[in-house]
Amino acid sequence: MRLAFMGTPGFALPTLHALIASGEHTVELVVTQPDKQKGRGMKMLPPPVKEAAEVYGLPVKQPEHLKHNAEMVQTLSRLDLDAVIVVAYGRIIPAEMLAVARHGFINVHASVLPVLRGAAPINWAILSGYPATGVSIMQLDEGLDTGPVYLTASCPITEDDDAVTLSERLARLGAEKLLEVLALIAADDIRPEPQEHARATYAPLLKKEDGLIDWTKDALTIERMVRGLVPWPCAFTGMGGKVLRIWKASYRLQQHDCKPGTLIKDHGLRIACHDGFIIPALLQLEGKQVLDMHAFANGLRANKIMLGE
Repeated sequence: MRLAFMGTPGFALPTLHALIASGEHTVELVVTQPDKQKGRGMKMLPPPVKEAAEVYGLPVKQPEHLKHNAEMVQTLSRLDLDAVIVVAYGRIIPAEMLAVARHGFINVHASVLPVLRGAAPINWAILSGYPATGVSIMQLDEGLDTGPVYLTASCPITEDDDAVTLSERLARLGAEKLLEVLALIAADDIRPEPQEHARATYAPLLKKEDGLIDWTKDALTIERMVRGLVPWPCAFTGMGGKVLRIWKASYRLQQHDCKPGTLIKDHGLRIACHDGFIIPALLQLEGKQVLDMHAFANGLRANKIMLGE
C-alpha cells in the first residue's frame, strides 16, 4: 500500500518501524506536530516521529494546524494514497481531509473501543482500575474515536504496570495488529464494524491538576494515580512550599490515627492516607533529582512532615 503516516510521540514509533520493516508498504510522507520547546533550557526539540522519519530519509510535514489547511489536503491528495495511518498524532483530523485516501484514515487507538475514547486511554485505564485494556484498529470519522472498528486486541494490566510500561506494550501490540488489518484490507477480506455507541466511555486529556494528591482518599486510588500519571503530570503533593512528585509507590492497608498527608520517617518512608499508607519508592522534590526512598529519607531532618502544604 501507498501510505502517509501521522504520529507524534514515542508511542507511534513501533508502528512506523513495523510499516517500513514489513517491506510490503511504502510511506510516502510523515506528518507530525511542530517542534516544541522542552527542558530547562527550553530548546526547540523535534517530536520522536520526526527524528525517526529523518533517519529513514522520509519527507516530513509539520503543519501548525489541519483545519481549513487546503495546502495539506492537496499535498496528501497528490500522493495517490491507499490509506493514511494515524497513531497518537495529537489533533483531530478535520472532515475535509478524510477523503484523501482510498481506504481513508486508519487509526491505532490504545483501548478496546468504545471504551475509553479520547486522548489519554492508557492513563485512564490504570486510574480507573481496569484489569485489562487493549488496542483498536479503526477507521476515523468526524467524531472523537467514534468510527467503525476493523479489529481489537486485549492486553492485561498488571499490578506493576504504570503508564509507561503499559504504553510500550500497547504500542507494540498496535503495530502488530495494524499490519494484520492492512493485509486483510489489501486482500479485500475485512470490513470495519460500527461501534456500540451506548457503551462508550471517555478518557479526557490529562491536566496538571489531575496529579494533585488528596491524602484523604483511599490508598489504592492514590497508588493508581502514581502508576497512571507518569511521566506527566505525575502524582504530586506539596512539601514545605515546594512540589513533591512521587514517581513510584506501593501501598499498605492499615488502621491508624495519623492525619492524612503525614509523611513518617521510620526505617524508610510512609505517607498516611484514608485507610492506610502510601510507601513511596521514588520521589523528587522540586528542583532536585529523583531519589529512592532511603536517599530521600536521609535528607530529612524531621521524622514527621505534613504534606500538601
